[in-house]
Amino acid sequence: MPSSFTPIFIPGLILTGDLFAAQMADLQSPYPPQLANTLGRDSITEMARDSLALADGPLVPVGLSMGGYVAMEMARLAPERLAGLALLNTAHRADDEAKRKQRAATIKMAESDRFRGVTRHLLKSFLSPQAMADDAVVARVFAMTEAVGRTNFVRQQHAILGRRDQSDTLAGMQVPVLVLCGGLDTLTPPALSVDMAGLVPDSRLVILDDVGHLSSLEAPQAVTGALQQLFDAL
Repeated sequence: MPSSFTPIFIPGLILTGDLFAAQMADLQSPYPPQLANTLGRDSITEMARDSLALADGPLVPVGLSMGGYVAMEMARLAPERLAGLALLNTAHRADDEAKRKQRAATIKMAESDRFRGVTRHLLKSFLSPQAMADDAVVARVFAMTEAVGRTNFVRQQHAILGRRDQSDTLAGMQVPVLVLCGGLDTLTPPALSVDMAGLVPDSRLVILDDVGHLSSLEAPQAVTGALQQLFDAL
């Protein structure tokens, strides 16, 4: 390990730090991990700047889904600060027009009285069938979404709509990058991770079979192991 680096864990859309509870407890790193605050901001760039300010010296951003967008923006803004990077269940390109329309419709509904948060039906896009059958996992996801709430959900959706394509950022990476995805992820399918890993000069691609979008929650030991391998190589 280098003399110092601080892991920065960045949750996904409408999720909290509980997403990384296992990893933050079990990973060995030179400095204690920090948790990014993704609330109260409607800009991925603002979230990235806040995250960069969490610690001095080298950082290893670990972002899942929206957190991955923030992690890549951190790499774009301050590449000299990064000792490594971990991108979990995420994507590097901006939304296409169909996805933008879908996200705009979600925002409109969230701003109306019809908004009911993340329902059990919607949860199927977050979790694999096996995880959906785990009452404890389902309860943790519901608790996270309730903690984030409607206002922050809308802000985060606006932030995601405004994000940039990070192809050039990934191609210019000068540090090791872990790209990890669940084999059953329907929100950010494995093909997207394959594309990202192909852009990075020094990447390791990990696809976890039978795991959905929330890999760190569904397969905590496997994700912790992959991250530890990254940390040990820095």
